[in-house]
Amino acid sequence: MSLNPSASAPMIQEDFLPLNGTDHLEFYVGNAKQAAYFYKTAFGFQDYAYAGPETGVKEKSSYVIKQGKIILVLTTPLQPEHEINDHIRQHGDGVKVLALGVEDATRAYEETVKRGAKGYLSPQRMSDEHGEIVTSGIHTYGDTVHLFVERKNYRGPFMPGFQAYNSGYHPTQTGLLHVDHCVGNVDWGQMNIWCEFYKNVMGFKQIISFDDKDISTEYSALMSKVMSNGNGYVKFPINEPAEGKKKSQIEEYIQFYKGPGVQHIAVATGDIIHTVQELRSRGIDFLRVPDTYYETLLDRVGNIDEEVAILKDLGLLVDRDDEGYLLQIFTKPVEDRPTLFFEIIQRKGATSFGKGNFKALFESIELEQGRRGNL
Repeated sequence: MSLNPSASAPMIQEDFLPLNGTDHLEFYVGNAKQAAYFYKTAFGFQDYAYAGPETGVKEKSSYVIKQGKIILVLTTPLQPEHEINDHIRQHGDGVKVLALGVEDATRAYEETVKRGAKGYLSPQRMSDEHGEIVTSGIHTYGDTVHLFVERKNYRGPFMPGFQAYNSGYHPTQTGLLHVDHCVGNVDWGQMNIWCEFYKNVMGFKQIISFDDKDISTEYSALMSKVMSNGNGYVKFPINEPAEGKKKSQIEEYIQFYKGPGVQHIAVATGDIIHTVQELRSRGIDFLRVPDTYYETLLDRVGNIDEEVAILKDLGLLVDRDDEGYLLQIFTKPVEDRPTLFFEIIQRKGATSFGKGNFKALFESIELEQGRRGNL
């Protein structure tokens, strides 16, 4: 665990860690060139930047792709003894870095470390003809890290060490806008520990809590708390297993990822019907709830703008809270290990996370677990 138990957690009087949102997500993958092709083809990401031997980086290659405000960095090592290979061997392809935009990366590092974070990267200044970027980082659950990125004095492609990249292959975009939230899975009894980490070390607050009565089926259960930074730009739900008759989806994830990690990335769209139609046409597989879900949909959520028949055809889920409603859908895992998947979400006022869909959704997840022999 990446906590310093000797550090005291002072009372939080201010937002000592103001965040500008998610800067980027870095995946460690076995073949970055092929992974970039997949995310471009299937999700509509666009070429943005590249670093590798051609730019003076000898030990790894990184392809940076972008859609809306979402930036993915796909990194692969070039030699078998590289430490990134240890991560891939253990976890498979997965998210290593949840990078957060800050105004002052040095202060972000100092404030979090003095509150108990374990340092991952001391403040580093990088510069080129386009300006300067400052980065720093801390450890969080499992082998996942947070990178703080200060880019107010930089105008180049991504960051120093990278060059603009154009492969000549540009599939149309699918309407993805920004990262809505990123969900972490942790082991038994660890959820509250990591929620306290986000509260005391990073100044987050808990905005929603779900227990095993909210998130359970006949066979399995989990618990979840949603942590949010001060301005609400960054939200991290944290899941842990709960007692059930059979293995929960969190247990399956931890078994195959070999520890805690990022379970899914929720990406926002302004037109979920168009986005999902595009993704389906490109081969993305989604979880499906039973058709009976739609028989009483309007009774549960009230009037909505969309036609129920279209939602049923695409398998879209709807939930309402006091602020409005949301539409959401979840992909199946995007790799052979049943670990990382994506959520597509459109918010029409709602600020919640689809509590009314949990039972139907998790029953569909259990069907997939059963097909894999992991329930």
